[in-house]
Amino acid sequence: MHTLKTAGADIAYDVHGTLPTAGGRPPLLMIGQPMAASGFGTLASHFPDRTVVTYDPRGLGRSVRKDGRVEHAPTVQADDVHAVIEALGAGPVEMFASSGGAVTALALVAAYPDDVIRLVAHEPPLIPVLPDAEAAARARAGFHDAYEAKGWGAGMAAFIAMTSWRGEFTDEYFAKPPADPVAFGMPTEDDGSREDPLLSDRSWPVSSYRPDVDALAAAPTRIVIAVGEESEGSFTGRTSVATAALLGRQATVFPSHHGGFLGGESGYAGQPEAFARKLRDVLNGQH
Repeated sequence: MHTLKTAGADIAYDVHGTLPTAGGRPPLLMIGQPMAASGFGTLASHFPDRTVVTYDPRGLGRSVRKDGRVEHAPTVQADDVHAVIEALGAGPVEMFASSGGAVTALALVAAYPDDVIRLVAHEPPLIPVLPDAEAAARARAGFHDAYEAKGWGAGMAAFIAMTSWRGEFTDEYFAKPPADPVAFGMPTEDDGSREDPLLSDRSWPVSSYRPDVDALAAAPTRIVIAVGEESEGSFTGRTSVATAALLGRQATVFPSHHGGFLGGESGYAGQPEAFARKLRDVLNGQH
């Protein structure tokens, strides 16, 4: 573990492997949001031949904020990742970025186009790219309101209901009864906390981010938008396809679901071995 002290935060990051890297390959950064470095243990283990770097976004995990803010902004996190890349002193990197981390990665490439050689952006949850963006924002407000009213269990149940809905958010979606936490194995007790980075509005700048298409097109970075085969028609499945189309390409299908690279660190496990094989092929230009 290393700690990078900046004006706004003390950023914790981990280097798995050697610097300079073995064989001349660039470091492989794995980033998420709100997932921290701890979520990439299994995936990183499938790249023993690579120097893998993981980090905790500011205010999450081991990274301590000093800026007095609570919202998670992709442009601010992009500055942090840029600072980590500079601290590595190993030149431009390859990157696998998942969920909110994929949004940060797109902001990073737009702002610092020479930082990343290849980017695999896995299921960025970008509401503005959707044809039903207004309805999607309303659905997002729904799980936030459930969280504010009844706590984590109710909020998470509503979040799962929203993210597992297939297709556009229609009147049928909004007519459904509130999601039952018990049906999803969630607690019904309310501990009074309202600081969850996923369920509060602190990460709304992430899902409200609009990619800078012109900057991304001008960047030398090879960008691949990835989507899980089980995500077809779901919220992040649709945002992935729409983001890829916005960039003039098709999304590349990966095994499993939104957390398909997980081995059980958080959420429910995916198919990490198959996912890692696909990621290796894509990073090698085979897709």
